Amino acid sequence: MEIIPGLPNEIGRECLIRVPYTQFSKLMSVSKKWKQEIESNKFHQERKLRGFTQNLIALIQSDSIIDDLIQNPDNPSTPVPRLSFYDPTKNEWIKLPPIPGTSSEGLPLFCEFAGVGRKLVVIGGWDTKTWQVLNSVYIYDLVAGTWRRGADMPGGKRSFFACASDMNRKVYVAGGHDDDKNALTSAQAYDVLDDLWIPLPDMARQRDECKGLYHGGKFHVIGGYQTETQGKFDKSTETFNIDTWKWDAVEEEKLESGICPRTCVFDFKGALYKCCSSYLMRLDGSKWRQFVELPADVYIGAHVVAWQKKMLVIGSDVLGGVQSCYVLEFENNEKRPKWMKLELSKECTRILQSGYSFEV
Repeated sequence: MEIIPGLPNEIGRECLIRVPYTQFSKLMSVSKKWKQEIESNKFHQERKLRGFTQNLIALIQSDSIIDDLIQNPDNPSTPVPRLSFYDPTKNEWIKLPPIPGTSSEGLPLFCEFAGVGRKLVVIGGWDTKTWQVLNSVYIYDLVAGTWRRGADMPGGKRSFFACASDMNRKVYVAGGHDDDKNALTSAQAYDVLDDLWIPLPDMARQRDECKGLYHGGKFHVIGGYQTETQGKFDKSTETFNIDTWKWDAVEEEKLESGICPRTCVFDFKGALYKCCSSYLMRLDGSKWRQFVELPADVYIGAHVVAWQKKMLVIGSDVLGGVQSCYVLEFENNEKRPKWMKLELSKECTRILQSGYSFEV
């Protein structure tokens, strides 16, 4: 059966690979052949090879809360988190549809999310109406444009945990705290294709509000704090080796300063960065060094995402202030890197959490 009747399949495929990913769900409803074609790895490999893919950054943002805070400073409403895709090339924002069948109009508050292939996995969080801690899992398919429910996260309630993806099949979760505010050492992995949770060995140390990153076949759990030292962040990290299925030895003093590690990110070469005061810092060997000064209007509440050979930072110059956005390109200017400011469009409300980059 031909992809487009009357045309060779090569020509039919040439037509389909040029269609923006936002139209995939419509194309899939045309015929079984088109659905089969668009769901195939060959189709997406060809799109990438021919330069028709779109680079997208997934971020959690909220409806505007600044005006509400000004008008109702003593009783502000709870922000409604929503998933959006940002196309930095076109400076376009695309809001994803809300998760169907949930009590909230958006995402659970303080949920974690990770990209797996061309899917986005949302795990846990708090119900924005009841404040109940959730162990739910929802998966958004970028190709089909639909949500589905995944297997609930086992092992009791867990909040503020580390979460990272191998970008291929699995999402890794570790640490956080339970309903009694006890910091956790437990860890597990979610297989998106098999819809199955897999237990991992415990970490050596309790880690609440830790940061999860994945690089080089390892799940990195950075910082966090223990139950008895609540709020005092540890400088150490732990790394789970996927090949050996074991945790490596704890790396002490990895962060230098005991601060929240949420801005930590790996670049395309595997170098580790973090925002610290007015600088983007890079870990060279065992020493953190000032890599480049941050623009003054992103010092506060910075959110960082790395993709390809670029890094995006969104932040404010004052707490709760208007957010600004900059991109740093590493190619050919690592010795003298420069920030390029992006004008955030009106569709950008307020960024609550940085996320993953996709190519679709």
